[in-house]
Amino acid sequence: MTVSLRIDILSVVPDMLHSPLNHSIIHNAREKGLVDIQVHNLRDYSTDKHRKVDDYPFGGGAGMVLTPQPVFDCYEALISQRDYDEFIFMTPDAPQYTQRDANMLSTKSNIMILCGHYKGVDQRIRDELVTAEYSIGDYVLSGGEIAALVVADSVARLIPGVLGDAESALSDSFMDDLLDAPLYTRPAEFRGLSIPEILRSGDHKKVREWKLKMSEDKTKTIRPDLYKLYLNNQ
Repeated sequence: MTVSLRIDILSVVPDMLHSPLNHSIIHNAREKGLVDIQVHNLRDYSTDKHRKVDDYPFGGGAGMVLTPQPVFDCYEALISQRDYDEFIFMTPDAPQYTQRDANMLSTKSNIMILCGHYKGVDQRIRDELVTAEYSIGDYVLSGGEIAALVVADSVARLIPGVLGDAESALSDSFMDDLLDAPLYTRPAEFRGLSIPEILRSGDHKKVREWKLKMSEDKTKTIRPDLYKLYLNNQ
């Protein structure tokens, strides 16, 4: 098999990324040669003798800001080797990342992800280099590494051949703007608790109808915003 997707992650604290990238589905995807994920330490591109990558913001204010020089130099080194479809910046002040974004990114060949850090990054990085910005939620993390891992994992699992069961990803929550239906496994009876009888009926059509109804009801209750989107797309 040939690599279907390459992801380059730019970080100030790369050690935060190595362990998650070497376990579970992402590890399997890399072992199979389907996904190539490379981590780059921005300090390696700093021209400062102390490998400094941050500085005080112009105009005052608390916190430090990631300076443009290491990011621009790392970016230019990478694009000299291959073309990139997207240069993504993970930041809380961006549109929320969704399954639709993951689906779209899984069709790309080369993606670069910049992990935000400190108070933020120099705006010139966002203006000149970044092609897409995503937030994983309305909260602030210590850095963008965890957010970058969210993107890498959600995209990698969609690459054909990564999951043992190709249909598993297709039936995930959010794929059709619906949350997944309740799931049950053996035993059918456990401590006096039974699974819904329809799931033991053997009638595949009725089971599909039941799952859809459960998904609709669950989405309508928990995520009315998502349910509205589902109705609009019917």
